Amino acid sequence: MIRAAGAGLILLAFAASALPTAASAAEQVDLLLVLAADVSRSIDSGKFQLQREGYAAAISDPRVLEAIRAGRNGRIGLTFVEWSGVGSQRVVIDWSAIGDAQSAKGFSDRLLEEPRSFADRTSISGAIEFSMAQLARAPYESARRVIDVSGDGTNNAGGSVTSARDEALAQGVTINGLVILSENPLPWNPDHTNPPGGLDNYYRNNVVGGPGAFVLVAKNFNSFSQAIVEKMIAEVAQLRAPLRRQPVAVQADRKRADLSFSGSRLGGRAGAMPAAATHITDTIAATTMYTISSELSP
Repeated sequence: MIRAAGAGLILLAFAASALPTAASAAEQVDLLLVLAADVSRSIDSGKFQLQREGYAAAISDPRVLEAIRAGRNGRIGLTFVEWSGVGSQRVVIDWSAIGDAQSAKGFSDRLLEEPRSFADRTSISGAIEFSMAQLARAPYESARRVIDVSGDGTNNAGGSVTSARDEALAQGVTINGLVILSENPLPWNPDHTNPPGGLDNYYRNNVVGGPGAFVLVAKNFNSFSQAIVEKMIAEVAQLRAPLRRQPVAVQADRKRADLSFSGSRLGGRAGAMPAAATHITDTIAATTMYTISSELSP
């Protein structure tokens, strides 16, 4: 009986050792990124389609994938949420590990198939709070957690957007902004899409924050796809040691730098940071907060 008990204990110990621990179960990624897209009523069906297609194209863009593969782990954790008014937030595509063309295409394909979630008011504060909840339940681990908020208007529903931002920053999360400018203000509320000082300044002062936080401006919905590509390269490239310095134009009084991509092919040895990513990383080293202006022709 003593032998049998001893053998049972050995078997139990072996079985326990075979079970993964909580620490080993979570896959390590270089970045946890929440893409939080505005689908409020100021975004009509045409703008919504351009926005959704822009995200899908950017996620599987070879330049973005090259920046992702240059990381230590060669993959990021990504989820896509849509938001509108108070209580109107939805996970469209849940957490996925993106590190190659196949995983990126799968994410993009699913994104194109999903219907629009809402068409309500604009609660940026609610979007930030909902995004924080998604970061808390992520099945991956990363020292870098980023919420990317895209929108075409100011916070006009829910709690204080600055309070929501500050709570996220206190937990070590960076919030970046993608501002979509409106050529024609809303007739019933022009200050919503075109506030005094501009929507990019509103985002800069009220929405974004954290290490290397930035506001990217898409001059219109037709330039949205390229703006998303630039944004994702910037987010993936942040906080890596730069390979070389490049001069950039920085306005010291507003801590802004305007960057542009030449559209040239990205090259370099395997494992090296892509040229576009290196350029943006160098800029982050020079200034804490900046704006990338995407001024592409329709």
